[in-house]
Amino acid sequence: MPGRLVFTHDDLLRCRFAVSPLWEATAAVRLLGEPHRGTLRRLWPAAIRERSGTDLGLDPLPLLSPRPGYTPDFLAPPPPGPSVDLEDELEVLLATPPDRVAVELERCLLDPRRALPGTVTGPLLADPAATLERIVRALRRAWEGLVAPHWPRARALLEADVSLRARTVAQGGLREVIAAVAPDTRWRGRVLHLPDPAEGERTLDGRGLVLMPSVFMWPETVAKTEAPWQPTLIYPVHGVGRLWEADGPPAAGDALARLLGGTRARLLVELAEPATTTVLARTRGWSPATVSEHLSVLRAAGLVRSWRVGRRVFYIRTPAGDTLVLAADPARNGPGGEAVERGR
Repeated sequence: MPGRLVFTHDDLLRCRFAVSPLWEATAAVRLLGEPHRGTLRRLWPAAIRERSGTDLGLDPLPLLSPRPGYTPDFLAPPPPGPSVDLEDELEVLLATPPDRVAVELERCLLDPRRALPGTVTGPLLADPAATLERIVRALRRAWEGLVAPHWPRARALLEADVSLRARTVAQGGLREVIAAVAPDTRWRGRVLHLPDPAEGERTLDGRGLVLMPSVFMWPETVAKTEAPWQPTLIYPVHGVGRLWEADGPPAAGDALARLLGGTRARLLVELAEPATTTVLARTRGWSPATVSEHLSVLRAAGLVRSWRVGRRVFYIRTPAGDTLVLAADPARNGPGGEAVERGR
């Protein structure tokens, strides 16, 4: 993997954010084989946590995520837009040229450090197109079993992160965002230096960089920089602890609920980080009309503010809203008791 990414002026203008369901499925499979990362596995029922990829019908995916070693980049190509459906991504995956699949599979499976027997590698390498179809079927099962049950809350968290980082770009520039999501990287002029063991250099040539949050990455940051794929920096989503709260953010305190009403108080607590009406409705089980009505009241009272990004309208607490929540419960810094990262 290239250890230096050379940016041109055009690259700095073409960096973008994306959310990838397919990446989350591949990352979940990798996590399934890493029991030492227990915190990130907590959301899964014990019946799943204690099983292997083979038990769940995910083969050959566990073989394709070695540590150490190379994970094929074709498994999760950078999504073309900010938010895509899993089936759209799987169609792109199925269109991967067989020769590209063969090259990346060989690099992964024939790594001498792994010493995999020919009885394992041979069938996978003999027919790359057939192996690709098998991989797609396994990824669909991984999605359905490991990610889909939690996807509404996960997607809400990912979309909130993208909004937060996009505002940081507007206020502090791309360097500030990359410093926050990938603190092990270093800028030297127009060159972004990735941490070891990455080595070599890749000029982005106007293609820009995809910045992609993930709920299954904490505490790691991963850079995918091999040609022909668009360079992508995958980082832990902000506030990942919220995903493992059994029922979402903690209930609003009694005093706050008496003052504002239960629904408005819960909304105000949740809006420590940006969210849209749709996201709030999806994660809390309320109707969009109910959420919209309560948000209008909170905004009129100066407790939340809103801004538009394309077709979506995001909401977040104002300083007055922060003060009210903290006054009602001084122990709360943000959802789940986490310190809240502000981008105001």
